[in-house]
Amino acid sequence: MAYSELIKNFEKIRSYMRDFYVYGFRSRGDFEQKSARSYDNERRRIESWLGDSMSFRQDASGKRVFISVDQREVPHNPLYRALKAKSFTDMDLTLHFYILDVLADGEKLPLRGIVNRVLASCQEIAGEEFLPDDSTIRNKLKEYASLGILKAEKRGKELLYYRNDAPWDREGWRDAAAFASEVMPLGLIASQLLDKMPESADYFGFKHHYLLNAMDSEVLEGILLCRKEKKNALLTFSTRKDKAGMHQALVYPLKIYISAQNGRENLLAYSFCEKRPCMYRLDRIHSVRAADAQPDSEKLDYAGERFSEHLWGTSAGSGRGRRLQKLTMNIHIEKEEYFVIDRLKREKRQGALVRIDENTWQFTIDVYDAKEMLPWIRTFTGRIESLVCTEPEVTKQFYRDLQEMDLLYGGEGSDFS
Repeated sequence: MAYSELIKNFEKIRSYMRDFYVYGFRSRGDFEQKSARSYDNERRRIESWLGDSMSFRQDASGKRVFISVDQREVPHNPLYRALKAKSFTDMDLTLHFYILDVLADGEKLPLRGIVNRVLASCQEIAGEEFLPDDSTIRNKLKEYASLGILKAEKRGKELLYYRNDAPWDREGWRDAAAFASEVMPLGLIASQLLDKMPESADYFGFKHHYLLNAMDSEVLEGILLCRKEKKNALLTFSTRKDKAGMHQALVYPLKIYISAQNGRENLLAYSFCEKRPCMYRLDRIHSVRAADAQPDSEKLDYAGERFSEHLWGTSAGSGRGRRLQKLTMNIHIEKEEYFVIDRLKREKRQGALVRIDENTWQFTIDVYDAKEMLPWIRTFTGRIESLVCTEPEVTKQFYRDLQEMDLLYGGEGSDFS
């Protein structure tokens, strides 16, 4: 069989791209899931898409390939190329041109009228052996109507189809599409629009450019469609502790969280198994399948809003309980250090900040996982007068970190607690 750069299922190649090319810590010898030939075929496909964005290093265990992108030379996310390599059949290609040609004069036709004209054209050009059946043409019309290529209009009992030839100001959308393709969720859509423009806008540059979200586009689309249609979603995913295993969960999607620090995308969804909202990393979700409609969508949305009021980041705590952890931190701030106060007000999120005395400010907050706050709390080291939390492990970890830092800089590991 001839080698093809096109793929039918992107999920098959998604894990290869992440483990071997994005993280860049594996070599050919580490691949054990399938045959070496399967690995070589996937490698050739990826190299055909990303050849000018790849580099490698050689060590004792072998050659390790990874993606290397210089923002000054590669203005657009190269990972979109993999998502644009979707395979198609001869019949897909044939029907695309025949259907659009049949409707080219702007006439509105019912299914039977389109079928008769398409079959007549196919028979005249390709012969009897290449005739599509009615259901194939019907499905293609439904697909094109959902994509906006065609429009459908109900007239009596018949559904009439016609081309959507609405004018599109390509030049007016160029800058917006160029920006959206690099920073917006589902930027693949904007990237597809750029492909149809004669000239691309290559003048946007980003200090922090999060490329990896492109590989989660299909997962994000499935989640957003479930959300739009108010349906439950069946997720197939892996976990941090069991990356090779597959788990399933029936959930109702609530919100998508995108980290401003590392660009990672997370789904907040109500889990019917856990009976509470939970977080799922999109890069660990392998598939999303729409389930039944959710009659209590408004009730679950309200529960999600209430739940998110006590999230510091993306950790929803462990276990089925919803026990909040209360953290109180007293900070010493001199009168002239107004910039520290401004920073606290800017970064406190849902926390409360009050002045205790002339040089002491108190920060309090109720969250599901106070341990998630430790990196932020450490930035106030040297100013913290006291730190108290209803979860003892949080303060223990904080003071252990101070002891380790003291030892690292030649101290005696004093007990800071």
